[in-house]
Amino acid sequence: MNRKSIKEVSFGSDDDDSDSLRSSVLRRRNVRMIIWTAIWVSLSAAIAFANVATSTGSGNSRRFLLNGLDAVLDLSNGSHSLNVSTCPGYNLEAIQTSSTGLTAKLNLAGPACNAFGSDIANLTIEVTYESQSRLHVNIFDTDNQQFRVPDTVVERPPPPTASHTKDSDLVFNFEPSPFAFWITRRSSPDATPLFDTRLGSLPQTPIPPVDPSDNSTAFDGFPLVFENQYLQLTSSLPLDANIYGLGEAVASSGFRRDVGTNGGSGTIQTMWARDQADPIDQNMYGSHPIYMEHRFNVETNKSETHGVFLMSSAGMDILLMTPPGSNASLVQYRAVGGVMDLYFYSGPTPQDVIEQHGALVGLPTWQPYWGFGFHLCRWGYHTVNDTREQVQNMRNANIPLEVMWNDIDLYHAFRDFTSDPVSFPGDEMREFIQELAASNQHYIPIVDAAVAKQINASDICDPYTRGVEQKVFITNPDGSEYVGQVWPGFTVFPDWFANNTQAWWTEALRNWTQAGIEFSGIWLDMNEASSFCDGSCGTGADLSNTSVPFALPGQPGGGVTSYPEGYNSTISGPSGNVTINGTLTFGQTGFSLRKRGVGAANESDIDINTPPYAIHNGFGRLSIHALATNATHASGYAELDVHNLFGIMEERATHAAVQELIPGKRPFLISRSTFASAGKWTGHWLGDNFSLWQYMYFSIQGILQFQIFQIPMVGADTCGFNGNTDEELCNRWMQLSAFAPFYRNHNELSALSQEPYRWDSVANASRTAIAIRYSLLPYWYTLFANASMFGSPTVRALFWEFPDEPELFPVDRQFMVGRDILVTPVLTPNVSSVDGIFPGRGQVIWRDWYTQDKVNAAIGANTTLDAPLGHINVHIRDGAALLLHSTPAYTIEETRQGPFSLLVSLSSAGEAFSTAFVDDGISFPPGPSTTITFTVRNNELTISSKGDFKIGQKLEQVTILGVTKPTRVTLQGEGIWTWSFTEAQERLVISNASIMLENSVKLAW
Repeated sequence: MNRKSIKEVSFGSDDDDSDSLRSSVLRRRNVRMIIWTAIWVSLSAAIAFANVATSTGSGNSRRFLLNGLDAVLDLSNGSHSLNVSTCPGYNLEAIQTSSTGLTAKLNLAGPACNAFGSDIANLTIEVTYESQSRLHVNIFDTDNQQFRVPDTVVERPPPPTASHTKDSDLVFNFEPSPFAFWITRRSSPDATPLFDTRLGSLPQTPIPPVDPSDNSTAFDGFPLVFENQYLQLTSSLPLDANIYGLGEAVASSGFRRDVGTNGGSGTIQTMWARDQADPIDQNMYGSHPIYMEHRFNVETNKSETHGVFLMSSAGMDILLMTPPGSNASLVQYRAVGGVMDLYFYSGPTPQDVIEQHGALVGLPTWQPYWGFGFHLCRWGYHTVNDTREQVQNMRNANIPLEVMWNDIDLYHAFRDFTSDPVSFPGDEMREFIQELAASNQHYIPIVDAAVAKQINASDICDPYTRGVEQKVFITNPDGSEYVGQVWPGFTVFPDWFANNTQAWWTEALRNWTQAGIEFSGIWLDMNEASSFCDGSCGTGADLSNTSVPFALPGQPGGGVTSYPEGYNSTISGPSGNVTINGTLTFGQTGFSLRKRGVGAANESDIDINTPPYAIHNGFGRLSIHALATNATHASGYAELDVHNLFGIMEERATHAAVQELIPGKRPFLISRSTFASAGKWTGHWLGDNFSLWQYMYFSIQGILQFQIFQIPMVGADTCGFNGNTDEELCNRWMQLSAFAPFYRNHNELSALSQEPYRWDSVANASRTAIAIRYSLLPYWYTLFANASMFGSPTVRALFWEFPDEPELFPVDRQFMVGRDILVTPVLTPNVSSVDGIFPGRGQVIWRDWYTQDKVNAAIGANTTLDAPLGHINVHIRDGAALLLHSTPAYTIEETRQGPFSLLVSLSSAGEAFSTAFVDDGISFPPGPSTTITFTVRNNELTISSKGDFKIGQKLEQVTILGVTKPTRVTLQGEGIWTWSFTEAQERLVISNASIMLENSVKLAW
């Protein structure tokens, strides 16, 4: 297979430079498995038609495109037609109603079609009105043989105790024969259904491939198909529907998903956790089969939002398509197992849908206050002294650093729960970590998913030997140890379903802390789970071979020697600087990012390792760079069914372990592979991105996606992970990420160093952005408290706050922090201005964060803003009352010890309202808290509080924007003189107020 098509990246026009850049992608946690992938693609083609991409035909033969060549597969002796056109659907019978819904039988309506598996003749459907806003439709095999996500993995709410069949805004409607159902709103029963599986609502079939390059985008028919290895369900959508979610994904179409209109090709979102460096339009680390649809009524100029969530860990494709000439778009689920366990959320606002999802899957974990500080890491801090030096360099540059991290350099022989005795000796690490703690800083190490297998009897590998004793590792079907290959060589993998795994995992982490790695939090990586070989490759192998099958960055053949994006050394010389003699060096050098061709690597064999329907896994066969699908877990679960759950189960176990090891304090976890409800246990970083301008833009859609998924603590590797960044890109990215929930700079081994102190301009931009971030920490913290209590999103798309403005529906180059802060970053090089839209259509007053001037914005269109290098545009929405830390300091603790200030931006009616949640920022479970309420109306600010947490810091300064010049200012009815007024900004500033926030306060003017 062509190297470019495997990695999806093409750099430059110079062959040598291009090769060296491409080689930089061969690093850990990316798929650096080019040779291995190519070998397995070839073997797959020869053995099992594993790389079948497209198919046509009927009868006893079927024509395929196999690696670009025509091939014919004889099906005369097979049992599967690979075509659903003859599938009969089901008839609904034996309905039983109750106060909470109905139960019925679904029986196969005709001869089995056995399209991609064996039709299951008898199904059960349960419809439950679980609340006023959530409807549960569960279609499952009556014999309960298909896998369902256990409650021990994703705990769901108890059954309803009250009836909502009459007060729910969602209504379940059905036709019995052939069975079809549709969901409507009680409040608008005649409107287009929210979800509609009726054949009459869907386009006529057969439909030829919507994407001519991928015959799997043909639609043979739209019956309900429920087979042991294939489930299919299709719903119509409004033409050009506004769909958001379905991830994890880096979508070329942006945050709004491509449904195949307006020149788009549609979306095939594959759910199969995959270790690949942030590929565009492919499956990647996490699986979240939830989408949110936002509908705008052109007659009423009002919108409503609803959500659809499939609780399934099965590998699947979810297609968003619009057949040519169709007056409707569609969504189709194609799963290779499991059941159709659907939840519908009524909204009707985007925030409502997100909160309703949280009510089902669980609300996000409470974050420690220090987690909102700036984090620094790289793969390439080779010793404890290297790591300590970065801490000192950051302090010397006066760039706040809250948390220091180590990558796998920390390990001895790349083994989990170790530190290298020479470069990271335990005693020195303990001393270093305690130095950080004494300075109110923190330390986080990496934990990979795989555990090194003991090489021989003299090899001391306690995590392995203890795991063998306690039977905590995944096995082969015959009960022997499943042995894959990751960083330490041959490895085994924890079985999170086994009885003893939690205790073993906690013990391993405890032993690590006692050996000197006294962590404050944990970074979980490689937990898709990833393996560098196919199958149990270590069974019977030479265990002493601990090498990995590719060159690491910096090794011969693995150097990261490319210039930063857009830099042409022929023109600008070898420096790589952002400017040469005052001239910007960024230019077009042939760089491109390529979308994959959908439909690669279809399979035709009929067994657990190669399901007859081949989902669009970017690697082809499901076991490539992963565990084999027949790997076996406790209780007899097969990897095919539980693959997408590995990450969340590790996160849950680690959260429990850290809670035990650091009692009374909030566990701080950042993890790569996630599933529904992962936010209860962890945050997430957006994976191994690239030091490219496009990926800085992509980070915004990633942050917004994970708000829908109820994992709000999320952010990108700032300045990019893969490849070499440059001064301008890092400058802009350090500013953007200061407004992301999780803020970390991290890059790969052998690449150019990118700590923010490396360039003066980046250092200055970072200090400015971090100061704003730390000022806003009371606001951030309140947003996250609301996330943990109610599921409210912390970062928001503009239309979530202004849902009736269609011009905002595709906007993903700007975002809002909560309700009140609008961020407009620069996402392109060589510019000193940026275009941004100001929501509200002229009815909202927006004020500049820095100058506090009103913005004279275009209505419903872009406004051009000045944005010199080092400046990120931030604006305050009217009606805001922001409690701030008035003196941002070097660490979060020092910042919290300083006084508060209050910034109020009045609406045109002279009003503002906000709350602030305050507690100790660390206790788990959360202890005493106080909620402060700020209300402004009729020229009076009222401050009230409720709670029992004692706030030691005073409110010293109050700034109110949008007032007319007062003649008198009173505090608690007494005149005060420590105020000033600025006419240009209509700004009233009260200084030295010394207000105790636990008291009831009135400030009038």
